[in-house]
Formats: sequence, structure tokens, C-alpha cells
Amino acid sequence: MGKVTITNDTTKEPIQMIGRYAGECWGADTTAPSKNFKRGINCLNSEHGRTWEFPDVYMTIEGYSARVIREWYTHIGGAPSRLQASTRYINYGSFEYITPPKIANNEKAKMMYDNCMWVIQEMLQGLDDMGIPREDSALLLPLGMTTKIACKHNFRNLVDMSHQRLCTRAYWEYRQLFRDIIEALGNYSDEWKILVQMMKPKCEVYGYCTEEKGCGRVLKKDSKNINL
Repeated sequence: MGKVTITNDTTKEPIQMIGRYAGECWGADTTAPSKNFKRGINCLNSEHGRTWEFPDVYMTIEGYSARVIREWYTHIGGAPSRLQASTRYINYGSFEYITPPKIANNEKAKMMYDNCMWVIQEMLQGLDDMGIPREDSALLLPLGMTTKIACKHNFRNLVDMSHQRLCTRAYWEYRQLFRDIIEALGNYSDEWKILVQMMKPKCEVYGYCTEEKGCGRVLKKDSKNINL
């Protein structure tokens, strides 16, 4: 589907970074990589979350729908930074778009979906030919259109996002995006390969499902609801 690229601004030694900054607060020796690594693992196991905020992940995300990227923007923990491709520079006559599996596997539904996208492309191209400013005609662009962003998130923020977005209740494309992020980070360095093991759905963290309508994969916790 899409593509996630981890850029070189991302450290390849995030665990050592966590341990080094924690060591500064503890008055420890921060010159030895092995000690920083061991201290970093301790911070992870002890869930000292503030230390997880030091490693930043710089990446480009492309080929996913504008709908998913819009939801991506709702995660503001850790003060992330983001830039998105301008709608002024899209090929209005042939922009790419995502087709959901349930539509792709239904011949009639796919024909209707593709025809709708074709009409939008034709109308956008027509408005372009008429000299209508793209900041006006861009309002016709569909949420299914693919887009590209450059972004920066700290590790703690990504872990928190994964608990929500890898849940089977999350939209299928968002789950795929997060799986692609995990794969890209795991291939980026050996230390990131360790850290991505912490990116998982919340039921695997808590040991039970917190959703009102769970998928059934994990049992729900027996507890009283909060009455307001």
C-alpha cells in the first residue's frame, strides 16, 4: 500500500540515548555505551515514561489516504511536528487513491467507486483549465486520495498511539500504517528492533479488552461501568 521511510535524523541508538539522559539525572557515568544501554533497558522495564520522550523518530509517510493522515493529526502528545504535501501541486487529472478491500472485492461497488473518482478528476481538471485557483477547487479532493507527510514523533508518543491504532477496532488502513512503521523502525537499527516490541494493541498491554464492543480476541475485564 503505502511507504514509511525513517530518515537519517533518527538516532540508531535510542536505548543508549534513553540511558544517557537518565544517567545525567542520576549522576551516573554516561560515557560508556554499555552502561547507557543497560540503564536504558532499566528505564523501559520500569516504565519511566519521561525518558522515552528523548528519542525522536523522523519519517516520511506516503501512499496512505488523506482520511488516515487526518486522523494521524489528532495525536498531539509529545508536541509532534508535521508537514503535508500541498494540494496545489497534485496532478488533478490522475491523482492516486486508496480502494478499501470491501469495495475492491465487490465488482459493482468498485465500478461505482472508480467512476466517482474519475468524475472528480475530470471536474478538477476542468476547473483547472478554466483558471479556477487550486486553493478553491481543492475542496473537491476526496479523503480517499493518497498524500504524503514528513513528521517527527517521540518514542513515547508512538507507543501510546500504537495501543489505540493497532486495536482491531481501529480502521484497517490505520492498522496497516502502524504495522509499516513498526517494520520500518525494526529494519532501521538493532536497538529500534527491540523498542518496536513495545508497540502493540492495548489489550496486549493490559491483558484484557477495554472496548465496549470488543473483537472477542481477548476477554473483557469484569468491572462496573462509570455512572455519570
